[in-house]
Amino acid sequence: MFTGIVQGVCPVVSCEPLAGVTRITLQLDGLARGLDLGASVAVNGACVTAAEIDGSLVGFDLVKETIELSNLGELAAGTNVNVERSFRVGDEVGGHILSGHVAGVAVVTQIKSDDGHRLVTMAIQREWMAYLMLKGFVALDGASLTIAEIDRSAATISVSLIPETLARTTFGRLEVGDRINLEVDSQTQAIVDTVREVLKDESLLEGIR
Repeated sequence: MFTGIVQGVCPVVSCEPLAGVTRITLQLDGLARGLDLGASVAVNGACVTAAEIDGSLVGFDLVKETIELSNLGELAAGTNVNVERSFRVGDEVGGHILSGHVAGVAVVTQIKSDDGHRLVTMAIQREWMAYLMLKGFVALDGASLTIAEIDRSAATISVSLIPETLARTTFGRLEVGDRINLEVDSQTQAIVDTVREVLKDESLLEGIR
């Protein structure tokens, strides 16, 4: 589990195909300290498993589903990614609880900058719009953010990025057209899906009338 507070921006050292997977190797520097094989790490918000550790170089194997649902398949040597180690019980949760299960990708459609503040608008796959709301949580490339604007007809959301966020994440280098990993809030998703099932099942409706 993760909190959506990015702990470091780390470079991709290499990407290479292996038997049935793609191995990406990251230079984690201090974030590799105490990391064990099999540990979970959020890379651009996607939960991946440490498969090889050589000092501060850590390799992660990406299966086909991860590559198809996220932007990790687009990584190349020299690319920077947001990284967060899994949190421990008792740690401060500064963002919101995340699983690292990427729902899909959002595409940046507009960026407005003003005095260091940046408003980023992105297109969302319509199937995920039901779980997003104004001032609600959303995780983008592993960062816990608040939705500042939402347009359901256009299927877009906007987030406001302060200078601190821009400095501590990859968002300072965002460009129109970039694809960002999206994770919706799991509690919101559970509530919306439950209500949908109740409204769809007439027998359940009869029981509460």
